[in-house]
Amino acid sequence: MSRNLDIPIFDADNHMYETTDAFTKYLPAEYSEVVKYVEVNGRTKIALKNVISDYIPNPTFTKVAQPGAQELEFKLKNPSSKTASKPGDLALIEPPRYITSPPAFFNPADRLELMNEQGIDRAMMWPTLASVLEERLIDDPVASHVVIHALNEWMYEHWSFCYEDRIFATPVITLAIVDEAIKELDFLIERGARVILIRPATVPDYNGRRRSFALPEFDPFWKRVEEAGILVGMHSSDDGYTRYTNDWNGLNGEFKPFAGRSLFSSIVGAEYRGIKDTVASIIGHGLANRFPNIRFLPVENGTAFVKPLMTTLKKLYAREPERFIEDPMVTWKRSIYVHPFVEEDVTGLIEAVGADNICFGSDYPHPEGMFDPITFIDEISDLSPEDQAKIMGGNLAKLMGVDPTSKIL
Repeated sequence: MSRNLDIPIFDADNHMYETTDAFTKYLPAEYSEVVKYVEVNGRTKIALKNVISDYIPNPTFTKVAQPGAQELEFKLKNPSSKTASKPGDLALIEPPRYITSPPAFFNPADRLELMNEQGIDRAMMWPTLASVLEERLIDDPVASHVVIHALNEWMYEHWSFCYEDRIFATPVITLAIVDEAIKELDFLIERGARVILIRPATVPDYNGRRRSFALPEFDPFWKRVEEAGILVGMHSSDDGYTRYTNDWNGLNGEFKPFAGRSLFSSIVGAEYRGIKDTVASIIGHGLANRFPNIRFLPVENGTAFVKPLMTTLKKLYAREPERFIEDPMVTWKRSIYVHPFVEEDVTGLIEAVGADNICFGSDYPHPEGMFDPITFIDEISDLSPEDQAKIMGGNLAKLMGVDPTSKIL
């Protein structure tokens, strides 16, 4: 058992592992060839339109890395007052190379029991394998919509979109065809979804061009989002930027998050350019002004982009205020919320955006996430109790229409 805090804990970044029928169970027969599982040298791989992908090395998730393996390794090598275990924490042990995935990674009933053990009252539940889809179906917008709808049907059946008012699965919407995106949004709203996952990346068109979802051509979709009052989650994904780093590296291949990368790619990736450009577009293309009641929450994108982008916006506003509908900092603090990684400077982030715009998330059970999510409280121990409560769950509860004072455990 982990510590149990006396404030409501709402984790913005939990993950499910999809079962192997997640994309195919509800896939129409005429699209059955789009998604396949194939054997390669004794290992199961996923193939999309007959192209094998190594983006997720083990798409069955039967064997996975220990949750928080990277954090465990760091804490064991770098003991300090903040990284040392506190009374009630899980013991720090050398992580095994891999574990057999427990049922809690695959279904909501067992996950609730695990959350009880972890001291987590509520959690957003993001898909994992789904991040492989959009970039690899970039040349076929129709197939992209069909496969993602099949995934959402599976997710609703398997997890629901509001399980026991504690687990909130996050269905996906691709925006390639606006009318189809609106249809999908209505399908999800009718089934109780409170948050949607929009890839923080440019949107593909039929003719190979890409464009920002913040352009006015998408306004019919965003109008419906605002009317529904649904939260827009923008979880880290394959945003397609590898096609640019490939040019610099002299390569031609897909993004592989778990494979070795050149130092150049690591330098560029550390900036999280995809989410920086996405937020810049939401403000710079006027989406957040045309629809001021929509709330955007980037998740698992870190906050390295926040201060540099804010500096740029402030500089431009000081020079050319007439180009802005309002002070971009007013736009940001009304419309954009952020999720810091555990190793980031939350105190400095509060100085930039304010405690009201920050949400805790653990990335559990991914190896790069947190081993014992509740220990994030130690990273913000210098803050006031009020700010701690906001970050650990209060802010997200308000965004999700949940009583921010409601403590379950």
